[in-house]
Amino acid sequence: MVRAVFLDRDGVLNRSLLRRGLPHPPDTVEELEILDGVKEALERLRAAGYLLIVVTNQPDLARGTQSLERLEAIHACLSETLTLDEIRVCPHDDADGCRCRKPLPGLLTEAAAQHGIDLAASWMVGDRWRDIDAGHAAGCQTILIDYGYPERAPSRAPDYVCRSLVEAADWILTG
Repeated sequence: MVRAVFLDRDGVLNRSLLRRGLPHPPDTVEELEILDGVKEALERLRAAGYLLIVVTNQPDLARGTQSLERLEAIHACLSETLTLDEIRVCPHDDADGCRCRKPLPGLLTEAAAQHGIDLAASWMVGDRWRDIDAGHAAGCQTILIDYGYPERAPSRAPDYVCRSLVEAADWILTG
């Protein structure tokens, strides 16, 4: 049985940039700040046998406000610094109607099909309602890293609420 921890990127691995109270991704590698304890939390999850797969919406590509080159540079930096198995990106905006944009589960279900992942034995960790809804839609257990963003709640409550990936890893590993 292959188990995975699916991880949103911004707000889970790296600091989100707040604008008008809402989170936004870093635009460049220079703006990328990996959150405290993330590297160690990922190493603990990996040691417990979990695949670590980033699933991230990056609609700024579709909107033309982010370049593919800058996004790839950010992901190269994350891959070089952290023990990640894969980074999966949805480059679409809501209007595109794709299956991979969270809250739809396409990024998770495609990874599960490719890697033979048991979704019921896996986790989705995110900081927004879209992450939690995608995790539930895929059949995963879910953890919300709650920053108190002024936005809607997930359609269904997460299985656990915490303040950091360190706390999320503790919950997964002791649960």
